[in-house]
Amino acid sequence: MPKPYRILIVEDEFIVAAEIENVVSEMGHEAAGIVSDRTAALNLAGQSDIALVDLNLRDGPTGIGIGQILAQEYGVNVVFMTANPAQLGNGVPGTIGVLPKPATERELREVVEFAIACRAAAEAKPPQRLTLFDWSARGLAESLVG
Repeated sequence: MPKPYRILIVEDEFIVAAEIENVVSEMGHEAAGIVSDRTAALNLAGQSDIALVDLNLRDGPTGIGIGQILAQEYGVNVVFMTANPAQLGNGVPGTIGVLPKPATERELREVVEFAIACRAAAEAKPPQRLTLFDWSARGLAESLVG
């Protein structure tokens, strides 16, 4: 089995976070933690490989800033998961992209696998509903297509 990755779940809705954690565990990975605000997310940044980040959290609309810090300062591969993808505009530098919520278990699995492939600089096709932001991830995906 491939190396398990540490996936940080930044989500303030407990049921949603628990469902994500369950999928991550079933895939053979470890939840680095479930957090619902900026302080807690940044406390676990150094222990995370990948982060799934909602935008509107317990401390307000802090998800964009959290994702940007995780990606740019800690080298975490970040995918946003939100019911409000338009809040991200053209994207956040250094992050992979956004998956609109609600997402199916299959979509979540595909997004985690794609984030792992991006981390490993391996070829992978992005999931259909994932909108890519990061030029390196987009370049990787385009190299597959054409």
